[in-house]
Amino acid sequence: MAMDHVTTLECTICEREYDPDQIIYTCPEHEGVKGILEVKYDYDVIDDNFDADLDGDIQSQWKYEAFLPVDDDAEVVTLNEGGTDLFDAPNLSEELGVETLVKDDGRNPTGCFKDRASSIAVTKAKHAGRDIITCASTGNAAASLSGYAARGGLDCRIFVPGAAPAGKLAQPLVYGADVLAVNGSYDEAYDLSVEVTDEYGWYNRNAAINPFQVEGKRTVGHELAEQSVVRGEVPDWVVFSMGDGCTIAGAWKGFKEFYDLGYVDDYPKMLGVQAEGASAIHDAFQGHEDIDDIADTIADSIAVGRPRNTIKACRAPQESGGDTVLVSDEDILEAEKLLGTTEGIYAEPAGATPVAGVQEALEQGIIERDETVVVVSTGFGLKDTESAKKATGDVNRIEAELSEVEALFGDAQAAAADD
Repeated sequence: MAMDHVTTLECTICEREYDPDQIIYTCPEHEGVKGILEVKYDYDVIDDNFDADLDGDIQSQWKYEAFLPVDDDAEVVTLNEGGTDLFDAPNLSEELGVETLVKDDGRNPTGCFKDRASSIAVTKAKHAGRDIITCASTGNAAASLSGYAARGGLDCRIFVPGAAPAGKLAQPLVYGADVLAVNGSYDEAYDLSVEVTDEYGWYNRNAAINPFQVEGKRTVGHELAEQSVVRGEVPDWVVFSMGDGCTIAGAWKGFKEFYDLGYVDDYPKMLGVQAEGASAIHDAFQGHEDIDDIADTIADSIAVGRPRNTIKACRAPQESGGDTVLVSDEDILEAEKLLGTTEGIYAEPAGATPVAGVQEALEQGIIERDETVVVVSTGFGLKDTESAKKATGDVNRIEAELSEVEALFGDAQAAAADD
């Protein structure tokens, strides 16, 4: 086995170091799961091993294998995740009043951003000889892990809150996972998944505590940096929704790595967006004394009351000169429809939350009108059709008669004919 480019796992609180070749999730010097570990690298080794051209041809996240914390002899479990397009969004830009691009990670194999992390999890679990892999999830990570576990030949047992959307529960069942719907919140499902990991030795994919999961997510930062090189311009802002905080943390780490290595000549400010009903990371970043641990939002993918990766998440806006904002559920639903009607991109609520965040940041003067913004949509809309119905209303139901069409569109048709 060899991970020569990985030097250590370091506690984000006390900086105690651990061997990266062992299976360890958090620093045991701290109660609960507060001692989150950070993967540290030898970037000279990575730079020597990374020989891919930064030409925008990204078939999958494994273009950046030199950066990923897997052993040289590990069998990579992949469905060609990553390599998602960065779209110009002229119609959305006009509506928002600021130049906007969209990176659509809902196009990943299982329909969400989390595939980047699941590929790493199953690769490492299989290489470590573990037969069972688990996680807690509001839905997306469950579906994602289940698909990759099936690909890798591992048994998958996942814990979800009972209120998870039906579409997100059906998907892992198709992949053959054991889906355990816990009568309680995501946080209660999460605590149970950690308990069974300790008791039975199942490999835990939870990105909030498994230090290697954020490392898979950081490939979105690598991709954005490479796509910036191709475009000849680094965006002023990159915007993510935040739940446990792993995604924005990973994205910032990845982009900053490319900047530090001299592959790109600038970096963006990071804007983290949370729902008003699940605001713990925002509250921590803004220095609020009372941090609410309640999670009540229509955007189930970011409905996290007790985020485990707050420290890493707050680094992103802090180190990049960025910020955080809150948006309402109503704003999120409006943003979901806006993204669809302007650019034909169908996002689940959490995937549309960054668009609502841009609107809020513009109103607050955080983002200036002459800046360039990238919103990262993290999940495909078919995962939560009930929310989409709330955003759009129902279909028009008519009889099979031309007169009924005439009643709906007659005036418009007449106007078009006159033109």
